[in-house]
Amino acid sequence: MKKVAVVILNYNGKEFLEKFLPTVIANNADYSEIIVADNKSTDDSVDFMRNNFPDIRLILNDFNGGFATGYNIALRQIEADYYVLLNSDIEVTPNWIEPVIELMESDESIAACQPKILSYFDKSKFEYAGAAGGYIDKYGYPFCRGRVFQELETDNGQYNDVKEIFWATGACMFVRASLYHELGGLDDDFFAHMEEIDLCWRLKNAGYKIMYCPDSKIYHIGGGTLPKSSARKTYLNFRNNLSLLMKNLPKGKVFGTISYRFFLDWVAAFKFLCDGSFADFFAVTRAHFSFLRHLPYLKKKRRKLTQNKVSQIYQKNIVFKHFLEKKKLYNELEERDFS
Repeated sequence: MKKVAVVILNYNGKEFLEKFLPTVIANNADYSEIIVADNKSTDDSVDFMRNNFPDIRLILNDFNGGFATGYNIALRQIEADYYVLLNSDIEVTPNWIEPVIELMESDESIAACQPKILSYFDKSKFEYAGAAGGYIDKYGYPFCRGRVFQELETDNGQYNDVKEIFWATGACMFVRASLYHELGGLDDDFFAHMEEIDLCWRLKNAGYKIMYCPDSKIYHIGGGTLPKSSARKTYLNFRNNLSLLMKNLPKGKVFGTISYRFFLDWVAAFKFLCDGSFADFFAVTRAHFSFLRHLPYLKKKRRKLTQNKVSQIYQKNIVFKHFLEKKKLYNELEERDFS
């Protein structure tokens, strides 16, 4: 058994495997195994892997269960101390594994960690999905050091510090295998989007830390499965965000937070409508109906979990700060507002 399993979940991503898998192999650590889990691709990804990378272990899922179920099925078949959930559209760099594992080995309370994530197309800038570590505000809106909404910062070394964060991106998440399974892995009901935030919140509720390690660096294309303008993505983001709030908020915070979040979501929905994005408007509507329809089920899930007051949540409204107060950069937010 290898200490680390780097697991790439693939769905119709032959071109990414062809382009990026060789760099993953070239920069692999001695104690790490590379595995490709295929999510019932309909392109020729599987034949490509068998013909070109016969030495790479290939796990074939029976159906496409999205990011969450796809990884859950695959990781139940893999023994390792640490898993690395790695998107197929990522270019890794030399020594990208070792610093993260050294950091996690130095502190058993670290459950998950992510590297510095920069854009593949503009390597001087942070990439949307993770940047220099993820956070949420008090209403569940995610943002990152290096990325607030669509504002992407240039990497000038301003985030070269090891730091505790709220969530590590699923694009490249290092996680202790034992804790992954102990907490039930990713939530199958999420399918895709925000499932890593939900997992990190559950890990934090269990008393563990999520970290950012700048000594590891990767380059991410992003949007390889769903484009940023996808109404399907809008639906999943709004639905899953409400679900993770319902599951993880501490007692006494649920009703007020979700009620206000509903109001903010409708503001966003009507903004979509005014901009002519009818599909996105209806996606928010469907997300709310889905959440309400499944509320009894979500309450049952909540009762099986532990909810605590955890650190690294931004105690202001990032929407107001960004769009009304014009706080464009993470460094413009007050550190005292994170608790």
